[in-house]
Amino acid sequence: MMNQEKLKGHLLILAANILFAINMPVSKYLLPEHVQPEALTSMRMSFACVMFWITSLFVPYEKVPLKDLGLLCLCALCGVGLNQGLFIWGLNTTSPVDASIIATAVPIFVMILAALILKEPITRMKTFGVLLGICGAISLILQSTQGSNQASSLGGNLLITVSGFMYSIYLVVKPLTLKYSSVTMMKWMFLFSTLITLPFAIESIWNTPAFHKEVFDGQELGAIFFVLFGATFIPYLLIPLALKRIRPTTVSMYNYIQPIVASFIAVFIGQDSFSVTKLVSAALVFSGVYLVTQSKSRADLEQQNSQSFSKNACNMKNNA
Repeated sequence: MMNQEKLKGHLLILAANILFAINMPVSKYLLPEHVQPEALTSMRMSFACVMFWITSLFVPYEKVPLKDLGLLCLCALCGVGLNQGLFIWGLNTTSPVDASIIATAVPIFVMILAALILKEPITRMKTFGVLLGICGAISLILQSTQGSNQASSLGGNLLITVSGFMYSIYLVVKPLTLKYSSVTMMKWMFLFSTLITLPFAIESIWNTPAFHKEVFDGQELGAIFFVLFGATFIPYLLIPLALKRIRPTTVSMYNYIQPIVASFIAVFIGQDSFSVTKLVSAALVFSGVYLVTQSKSRADLEQQNSQSFSKNACNMKNNA
């Protein structure tokens, strides 16, 4: 039976990925006619930075030593700066089909890194769950992109692969999420990301077409606000809260929810149609997530071994 804290973790990361999924059609509407990709990326970082520092004024202060600031800078590069920047640059030179398929490798990266760094076991159930999720996501992606003739690029694909690997490193750095609040982590991460990326995007932000119209478009500005607040500040606030409660591999598995939710949103607003393939894909993804959540963690195995040892010791004592 799942305890209350784990349930909260699942709900938090589910909400974050639903917001990321809604961001897909909204960002598609904005790019590149209304906002350039590099401008939107830097605006997301800068806005989140300001919001997290304002929020930090209303929560208990946490002092972060210089050593941990270095780790937070690394997290900022992996989880925000390099992850988002490389993905955008890669997407500009390759097809969305390739980008979507490569993104399904994130749980594999996380599973391997968690085994190496956190000593999490790679169980057969966890491996099967990850593979089920991959099959479901790729099935949906391939069906929704039939007839696409957009060119692929080896360089772009490599950039997106590195982007996914960087994000995986961030998810595995769990000790910091246990040590600091999500607000403290995010205010420093987005500060470092903003300082690194903003100097290269100021001109693009200044020349953003949405900001140079005689009559402002409410829909356009509303979409920009959602990307900055609803698809950046809120999800990045929720991810560390989820990492406090559930394993990195489980958190990464929820990435597969994004194409499912985005697909059903597209069906709801009339951009796509429902099919049996979509239903089967969704079933595979949710089955994969369930199997990963049910697989034993390192803590579970240690507790099981401890109980087994105690039981054996007790039996030996009784026999003696």
